[in-house]
Amino acid sequence: MTQLDETKPKQADKSMGELFGELSSEFTGLLQTQIELAKVEIRDDMSQVGKTAGMFGGAAVAGYFALLLLSFAAAWGLATVMNAGLAFLIIGVIYALVAGGLYVQARTRAQALDLVPKQTVASFKEDMQWARQKLS
Repeated sequence: MTQLDETKPKQADKSMGELFGELSSEFTGLLQTQIELAKVEIRDDMSQVGKTAGMFGGAAVAGYFALLLLSFAAAWGLATVMNAGLAFLIIGVIYALVAGGLYVQARTRAQALDLVPKQTVASFKEDMQWARQKLS
């Protein structure tokens, strides 16, 4: 194994201008690659966010219609055996619990989403380390 002499330049045959030009070109290529990777990762994450938002919207619409239509039908049915006001209250509480359960499920799924592009961050850290080595 040969050890590199830290006091001597790594590429002695190139001028400073050439070295900086090469570094600039390589760094530009790295940034473009990182940006593309970030776009792909964010696009995938946004797909998950869209599906979760759709679940929230579906829960809200279903909860609204269920509360509105079924509560009237059930309350009118209960009103034949008890006070109408109490019948409507009971049915309203039942549907509120159902809507709350749907909300809790959607919130749990949303909290499980991780929107940080991990591959991009890791790759960017590696690239920064590479650039530091190139400059030293």
